[in-house]
Amino acid sequence: MLWVKAFHLMAVVTWFAALFYLPRLYVYHAMCEDQAGRERFKIMERKLYRGIMTPSAIATLVLGIWLMSYYTLEQLKSMHWLHAKLTLLLLLFAYHGLCGRMLKQFAVDKNQRSHVFYRWFNEMPVLILIAVMILAVVKPF
Repeated sequence: MLWVKAFHLMAVVTWFAALFYLPRLYVYHAMCEDQAGRERFKIMERKLYRGIMTPSAIATLVLGIWLMSYYTLEQLKSMHWLHAKLTLLLLLFAYHGLCGRMLKQFAVDKNQRSHVFYRWFNEMPVLILIAVMILAVVKPF
């Protein structure tokens, strides 16, 4: 179980690094005024989303399910902190999908949002991370 947990945590750290960085790239992409720069951002964003962010999200999910399989159904039902954590993770997967949607808009030069929007958008996974870490470590309920 500890090996699974270790690899799960590695996947989580990698996923969050990408969740923090991709919207930051969107900030700079939205500010970019030259075509060569925009093309460079498109490549960076695509490689980050497809090569790091999505595989690490999948690994996080698979390893998390594997970790849950060590518990009985009765134990899982009584872990209310886990229910809250899983709800937040659903929001995080929705955020991930939204990032992918934005990636497609940038790829065809259809972005309609300002760099200020992306600066605020970039803060959402931070809040989820704080809540998830407190739930997983402190297990307040």
